[in-house]
Amino acid sequence: MSKPQRVSVFILRIVMGWLFFYAGITKVLNAKFTAAGYIKGALNFTDLYQWFLSPQVLPVIDFMVKWGLTFLGLSLIFGLFVRISSYLGMLLMFLFYLPILNFPLVGTHSYLVDDHIIYMASLLVLASFRAGHVWGLEKWCINLPICSKYPKLRALLG
Repeated sequence: MSKPQRVSVFILRIVMGWLFFYAGITKVLNAKFTAAGYIKGALNFTDLYQWFLSPQVLPVIDFMVKWGLTFLGLSLIFGLFVRISSYLGMLLMFLFYLPILNFPLVGTHSYLVDDHIIYMASLLVLASFRAGHVWGLEKWCINLPICSKYPKLRALLG
């Protein structure tokens, strides 16, 4: 990878990391946050999203949204477990995208592609280009003795 490419991947990783971290930490710090309002507006897969609203499941969904976004952001910022967190982040963004899709409209101003699709594409780029190895902790971590002892951990780090 050339230096301009490394710089580009690094910048993308940091700005996406900040975006997700900020989105998550503001929800963590807001004691009244719940995903219920977003879920109630689901236009697709209404049975699934109604199940998400059940009293047993909604606290789990709220936890996953708050902490999932926060840890995704931290993972990208520090460049650690970028590949796995990017794939999980893509799943989270897909679950945010589905309920607002009113084919071919997404939300009120988009045809098929909205910010969730852009986030998924960006996360796919970060996972594909081993972004954690570009001035991130993954490059350092793969050389630790624990990674030699546990090859699956090394594979997880990329």
